[in-house]
Amino acid sequence: MAIDEAILIAGGEGKAPPTIRFYGWDPPTLSIGYFQRAAREVDFARLKDRGLGFVRRPTGGRAVLHDQELTYSVIVAEDVPGMPSSVIQSYRVISTGLLEGFRLLGLAAEMVSLEGKAAQSGSPDSAACFDSPSWYELVVEGRKVAGSAQTRQRGMILQHGSILLDLDVDLLFDVLRFPSERVKERMKRTFLDKAAAINQLRRSPVTPEEAEEAFAEGFARGLGVRLVEGELTPYEQKLAEELAENRYASDEWNMRR
Repeated sequence: MAIDEAILIAGGEGKAPPTIRFYGWDPPTLSIGYFQRAAREVDFARLKDRGLGFVRRPTGGRAVLHDQELTYSVIVAEDVPGMPSSVIQSYRVISTGLLEGFRLLGLAAEMVSLEGKAAQSGSPDSAACFDSPSWYELVVEGRKVAGSAQTRQRGMILQHGSILLDLDVDLLFDVLRFPSERVKERMKRTFLDKAAAINQLRRSPVTPEEAEEAFAEGFARGLGVRLVEGELTPYEQKLAEELAENRYASDEWNMRR
């Protein structure tokens, strides 16, 4: 999370180009949205017992278990050519890259527009991201296959999200709080009806490396850009270290709500 924000800051200062990034998590980590209430929605005793990390994202949305997945981030200036000023429409543009990536993996993915509807309604008793619809949903066989969130700061857009390769729904629901066990089981069944992982939908499993290659090409096609491999600059690395120490690794940030 610190690296994503560091790239955003550097980009806003003109010190970094538009960036698409792919990464994983070690240890597997539960991230919650910027506006979520940590103590009310997360069971920290079970989180510790399971050996999972915890962090609050700079973006909105609900809880995501970053485990058997490919995480992506897209960080661009708000005024980059071809990027709509509307938050909703920028989701559509960026989601085009995701759509192409799923198709390159042989999945009949579709983008379903929820514009004009109550896009963040979801299930009020569930803190889980994939239980909540977003403006431009990526679905395969009617089930959500990617969860994304966005923030805009310093004239920049940061959108990042989770592309599920496999799904351990029991682990996710074990570390979230629910009003009762009955509600928890009901929400879990609903979640399984709404969400799916890539390897549930394919005959042959996809490795993280294969997924990264497909989605890199997908973003290049969907956004009409040429991607060039790069590394963090020393400035971005320094910013990321400072943000990690002062924000994302601190209880003050993670438990602020």
